[in-house]
Amino acid sequence: MPLEIRNLTLKFGGLTALNAFFLTAGDGELVAIVGPNGAGKTALLNCINGVYRPTSGRIVLDGQDITDMQVDKIALARVGRAFQHAELFPHMTVTENLLIGRHLLMRTGILSGALYFGRARREEAIEREKIERIIDFFELYRYRDIPAGSLPYGVQKLVGVARALALEPKLLLLDEPSTGLMREEKENFARFLLRIHHEMRLSMLWVEHDMQMVTDLADRIVVLNQGEVIADGPPDNVRRMPQVIEAYLGADTVEA
Repeated sequence: MPLEIRNLTLKFGGLTALNAFFLTAGDGELVAIVGPNGAGKTALLNCINGVYRPTSGRIVLDGQDITDMQVDKIALARVGRAFQHAELFPHMTVTENLLIGRHLLMRTGILSGALYFGRARREEAIEREKIERIIDFFELYRYRDIPAGSLPYGVQKLVGVARALALEPKLLLLDEPSTGLMREEKENFARFLLRIHHEMRLSMLWVEHDMQMVTDLADRIVVLNQGEVIADGPPDNVRRMPQVIEAYLGADTVEA
């Protein structure tokens, strides 16, 4: 099992953000995490990639316990993350932003990289080839040399996901990537998410508010409410569970 989270609890003083949380994600499985605001969804992702240190419980990736690792070590364990707000370097080009996503995998030192000679030159040529494949995958050809801050918002979101994939992750964390997108942009994002899912076969945890997208695309839905799992299962089953409707979806969904 690529990802196994056992009895995870996260507390901030008297506030419990996650309470005895349990989750597994299989090889190539797309698991959506949904729930009302404040349910603990982003806190969960922050625990997985080392931003928060859980109060108790374990996080195991491919048999390796990553619970107490630092953020950079977790990234080296191949956990990639795309943030709700793309968090790109606005004055750097798309290509440069994607190269930043690979910096932990590069072996040349700062001095040789800065002077751009010998091994550094050869390595950068190889890395640029890998980045070009990601650019092709996301159809970002015409944006490759444009500063990220000048891009349309929907394209910035795609670049954020592309940068996370530049790390060649075993596990991809997506934190509300469709937030702020127009309908056409959401449809475009959904197309690439399906391609990642079916062509790369990555395990993914996808925090999302758009229940229709989740129902259409996810293999499984986990519903959080007040830091606890209240439902876990196939999308069509979960969205009809009374406890889910009460906590999150609203009574009208029963008739959907």
